[in-house]
Amino acid sequence: MVQQLERDERVRDAIAHWAPRFITNGVDYNDFVRVTSGVTTWEEWLPAWVSNGEDYAERAREAEQLGRTRTAGELWNQAALSYHFAKFVWMLDMERYEEATHLSVKALRGAHRLLDATAERIEIPFEDGKTLVGNLRRPEGDRAPLVLLLPGLDSTKEEFFGWENVFLSRGLATFSLDGPGQGETGLSTYIYPNYEVAVTAAIDVLEQRDDIDAARIGAAGVSLGGYYAPRAAAYEKRLKAVVGISGPFDFASNWDNMPQQTRETVCHHTGAATMEEGREKAGELNLYDAAGLIDQPFLAITGRNDRLIPWEQTQRQAADAPGGEFVLYDDGNHVCNNIPWKYRPLTADWLKEKLAL
Repeated sequence: MVQQLERDERVRDAIAHWAPRFITNGVDYNDFVRVTSGVTTWEEWLPAWVSNGEDYAERAREAEQLGRTRTAGELWNQAALSYHFAKFVWMLDMERYEEATHLSVKALRGAHRLLDATAERIEIPFEDGKTLVGNLRRPEGDRAPLVLLLPGLDSTKEEFFGWENVFLSRGLATFSLDGPGQGETGLSTYIYPNYEVAVTAAIDVLEQRDDIDAARIGAAGVSLGGYYAPRAAAYEKRLKAVVGISGPFDFASNWDNMPQQTRETVCHHTGAATMEEGREKAGELNLYDAAGLIDQPFLAITGRNDRLIPWEQTQRQAADAPGGEFVLYDDGNHVCNNIPWKYRPLTADWLKEKLAL
């Protein structure tokens, strides 16, 4: 068996930083151990996880041929997660990165087709002829409140099926958005510091529907999405309440302590040519001017053991926002993914209460 010390630094960092995130978002623990145990170099990471995704996809097709649609849908979701986590911070070969992105999108559409008849892919016209893409899911009943779910630097809508279910079970519709620099939208766009323009574009389309309540729209974001959500609330007042989980006040503040993969991913998604330019572009993602404009209810959540975004950064978000509240879990890590039973119900319950008429 491969020993931990034989793995290169990037593989060790990926396992140490992101194992709880994989498991919380639905990757089977046994899969995680099995796949990562065979990976010794960062070059091997994407092929190993894509292979795992292919195994799930093959079993999904077999189950569907047998009429076992529930099983097939669950397997497609596992395939989507494997494809997604193959490439989430893997910047070595962008053709393979793009291929894994498309595989993940396609696999999740298979899961939606078999597990949720309400799931709907929506394409949103954006600036310069670009298109944003999101997945809408709705609970039973008419005109439900809506929560926009905003990914971070390396998360995408394909990671959110399980998180969406937390809101749906509480009567809230969800719209998981790949904004600028995110997921399949990120194949043709870079990160926007003024992420509110993407939220505005999404709301402009979604408020035309008669199956959601456009007067009750909130947002929740994770990691860098925990910057995007409050940033959007500062300038888009159709957002009635927002939650940010482990979001930065100034994204560049912890640059030197971020894993190398994270810094490389920042460079890629901002279009930076060098690490120094990446640091500068990360510094554009800040709330110095915006925080004081967040007068809607705003809940900032984080963990004291966050090694990517120090908890004081998230605390400052709430302290500087007129409508801010702050929750710190002493046992939580980044996005509190090691304690999802704490932060996820709190996020959904709080938003349900704030969006109630």
